[in-house]
Amino acid sequence: MSKLQNDPFLQYETTCGSLLYELKNIWDEVGVSKTERDKTLFELEQECLHVYRRKVDQANQSRAQLRQEIADSEAELATICSAMGERPVHIRQSDKKAGSLREELQIILPELEEMRKRRFDRRNQFLDVQEQIQGISNEIYGPEESALLKNDVEEYDLTLIKLEKLHRQLHTLQKEKSERLKKVQDKLYTLKSLTSVLGLDFKQALCDLDPSLGDSEGSKSVSNDAIQQLDAAIQKLREVKLQRMQKLQDLATAMLELWNLMDTPVEEQQKFQNVTCNIAASEHEMTEPNTLSMEFIHYVEAEVTRLEDTKASKMKELVLRKRTELEEICRKTHLVSEGSAIECVVEAIESGSVDPACVLEQIELQIAKVKEEAFSRKEILEKVEKWLAARDEETWLEEYNRDENRYNAGKGTHLILKRAEKARALVNKMPAMVDALTSKAIAWEKERGIEFTYDGISLLSMLEEYNTLRQEKEQERRRQRDLRRLQGQIVAEQEARYGSKPSSSKPQTPRKASRMPAGGATNKGHGGATFQTTKHDSKGTESRSTRKTDNAHQLDEYNHLDDGDSSLSSDDDAPTDSPHYS
Repeated sequence: MSKLQNDPFLQYETTCGSLLYELKNIWDEVGVSKTERDKTLFELEQECLHVYRRKVDQANQSRAQLRQEIADSEAELATICSAMGERPVHIRQSDKKAGSLREELQIILPELEEMRKRRFDRRNQFLDVQEQIQGISNEIYGPEESALLKNDVEEYDLTLIKLEKLHRQLHTLQKEKSERLKKVQDKLYTLKSLTSVLGLDFKQALCDLDPSLGDSEGSKSVSNDAIQQLDAAIQKLREVKLQRMQKLQDLATAMLELWNLMDTPVEEQQKFQNVTCNIAASEHEMTEPNTLSMEFIHYVEAEVTRLEDTKASKMKELVLRKRTELEEICRKTHLVSEGSAIECVVEAIESGSVDPACVLEQIELQIAKVKEEAFSRKEILEKVEKWLAARDEETWLEEYNRDENRYNAGKGTHLILKRAEKARALVNKMPAMVDALTSKAIAWEKERGIEFTYDGISLLSMLEEYNTLRQEKEQERRRQRDLRRLQGQIVAEQEARYGSKPSSSKPQTPRKASRMPAGGATNKGHGGATFQTTKHDSKGTESRSTRKTDNAHQLDEYNHLDDGDSSLSSDDDAPTDSPHYS
């Protein structure tokens, strides 16, 4: 009985047998024939076979469907693992005994679902990276060019290697974007600086280029077109800046010339200090706002126009001032200016027959020429000044040597003696000084092709005249020395003939002389008075001894003259027996 309950097929056979037995009893009772019974049993058997066949077919179909599901799941699982670069988590082995198909399917489905989830996550990672790559590519290269570089997600290749490759590509694009953004920021700073200097609206300039560039909070365009537009705008503004710089510097130059021409006060010049300070500035040095704005340039132009109008009204005064400047330069450099010609020009300006600007330009050229010539004459003029100073010292020394009381003790005598010693040393150098000056003047005239003049007189003729005068003085000194020698011989013969007797009137020694000032004119007058008194005494007495005394005094005077004249000669040595005073 228990076996019957456990086996559904046996239970089914028992049920069918009891029903057939019941059917047989009904037929026996009814009296159904055997033929009818066989026919009914046959029909019943066919109907049962048909039901069994339909159920078997359904069971086969369900089994085949389960196997197909298992195969599809395994294939999908293998595909996902292959796409993700991983080994399959489930491999069916036919040689091993497995459970039912449903159990096998229940084992595969969770693993398949897990791999699907992982594939979905991996695919989202790919999509996220590629979306970032596409976005940055659009920003850098633009939509059209970046569309050519677009890479769709490939379902069969979702490996970590490819994902890492996409990450590297994204990192490269992010780095390039960062560099481009910095580049754009630098260009925007340059553009802002240029617009500030030129007095333009920076925001309006950005809106004309790319509205996104003016958005301080949003992202700025880093595309090639945006950078090229920035470069073009910066280049254009730089050209405008250079043009305005040149114009402003020309105006500043003209302003300085007019200021110098009209001696404009410093207070008035201070108003345009920011203009003149940039007269030689480079492009990168001009960064102050509105320095090159059109309003400021018009303002400077108006000032230059005003100065030019003032210059036109004061042109005669300017010409006269330049003439005075030219004459002063000529005076300092000992050149002769053409005063009569300039006077004629001034008269022509007053009559209106000559353009004052042309006259002023000619005078400016003449001043430049005189300054250039003065520079070339500087060295020679310095030597001429030294030579003229030496001539003054020579003249003073001659007067000093003619002073009879030059050795008398007095206030300042030691200073005069020191000056005399320096003058003698300077006079001894004069021949070499004249020779050097002559050589310089000849070389200068040979180089320039014109005559070197000093206050309108030829320097060489001055030097030649001085040499001639010096030779004449030298001849006069020789004649005086010969005369003194002859007088000395006469005195010696008189002493030999009449004998030497003491003189009754002995001249005073320098120590016993009255202490008079040692100045040139006072000493000379005093010496002259002493000589006249001595000569008057010699006329009052007719004795021989008095005549001898007069001859001695005269000889002493000639000795003093000989000492003075010999100091002027470069051939004779200066006397060193002069008394010195502390």
